[in-house]
Amino acid sequence: MFRVAIVGRPNVGKSTLFNRLCRIRKAIVGDEPGITRDRICGTVSLGGRSIELLDTGGMIPQTRDVIPAKILEQVEMAIAESDLLLLVVDGRAGVTPADEQLLPMLRRSGRPLWVAVNKLDTPELEFYTAPFFAIGAEEVFPVSAEHDRGMGLLLDAIAARAGERAAAEELEEAKAISVAVVGRPNVGKSSLVNRLLGVERTIVSEIPGTTRDAVDTLLERDGSRYRVIDTAGIRRKGKTEKRTEIVSVVMARKNLERADVALLLLDAEEGVTKLDAAIGGYASESGCSVIIVANKWDKVVKDQHTLEEFTDAVHRRMKYLTYAPLLTVSALTGQRVSKLFEMILKAQEARHLRIPTAALNNIFVPDVAEQFTAHNPYQKLGIRYITQASANPPTFVIFTAGQNRLHFSTERFLINQLRLKFGFYAAPIRIEQRLKKPRVRAARSGGD
Repeated sequence: MFRVAIVGRPNVGKSTLFNRLCRIRKAIVGDEPGITRDRICGTVSLGGRSIELLDTGGMIPQTRDVIPAKILEQVEMAIAESDLLLLVVDGRAGVTPADEQLLPMLRRSGRPLWVAVNKLDTPELEFYTAPFFAIGAEEVFPVSAEHDRGMGLLLDAIAARAGERAAAEELEEAKAISVAVVGRPNVGKSSLVNRLLGVERTIVSEIPGTTRDAVDTLLERDGSRYRVIDTAGIRRKGKTEKRTEIVSVVMARKNLERADVALLLLDAEEGVTKLDAAIGGYASESGCSVIIVANKWDKVVKDQHTLEEFTDAVHRRMKYLTYAPLLTVSALTGQRVSKLFEMILKAQEARHLRIPTAALNNIFVPDVAEQFTAHNPYQKLGIRYITQASANPPTFVIFTAGQNRLHFSTERFLINQLRLKFGFYAAPIRIEQRLKKPRVRAARSGGD
């Protein structure tokens, strides 16, 4: 659902605006500042789409009091899970220092920022809107929540933005899945690409470095569209002598960044090398989903333990890619190559998976906290709140209970649990931590 967080300093009319937009009296309204403390959710139907509005408490940055500090934390959570920020200001008061103090935090969120200039009860008062254009927001709306002025234009704009995002998501889904075939020189990347395409699209040779440019080819199969990218072989540093080869390696890494899925090609005869591990690191850092493909499997002398031993060797050398599925193929004979399409589709679906915030906080966190404490009796998990900020790749924002970052082993435990409970097949999982802000105690003034 498209989410709009209504934010601002105390007593500017946020709850009145929230009630007016929702067409229901859900938030308590009064002249006393600080009435709203928790996040209040309301849903409105606009243009055939349901839009969620989040009413928040008045924000007081760098506050020393407990309740305002807690309110600020709640607002930060609302911002983290929203698609649009609606900053409500008092038009008659102008741009106050308190308004200006909020702007850096709102801009750091990276969310689109709109301003609703409230308490402009008559058309003659709309000139009070002018100073707020200097804030640099995308849109500025003169409104009066109390007298229902400007609500129609504001709702229409929110509906249009929600429609734009929905259209953009539909267009994104209709785009071809970008699949980059990467690996060191002469492991059979071009042969695999040709086998996937069913035609001799790229030059194949036993001479390492034959492919220099990234070759993009569009392919449609079983109703799905793919953009297959054959990249240049990535060499070890110091082994690229010619300028063309250096540029090819740089471009290969760039193509990883624009890919949805990377097929990391290994030579099954030679096993996992240091260069394979380095390229695996590039793929992991790029944020694309990764499928490990062991080519030339037809040339490997096998027994009943060969696949298990090869898989263990891959995971030992590339521990950061234990989430990546492995498939053995032969680009020369076509053995199991067609299965890659099924795996790519599964990986693409998983990287766009979104987990509801309620499921994360009401079910996932308590279960994981219990498991964590069972293994660490003297420790607590230390998570107050978690939300999925984005997909592609899946990124989660965690609000911690302390002022120190979670230990990397705890973060790894959390990622493993997310993967165990929700899947995320072949996709990397990113964690962003938001630490609890230290309380600032007021200095006591004493007499001589």
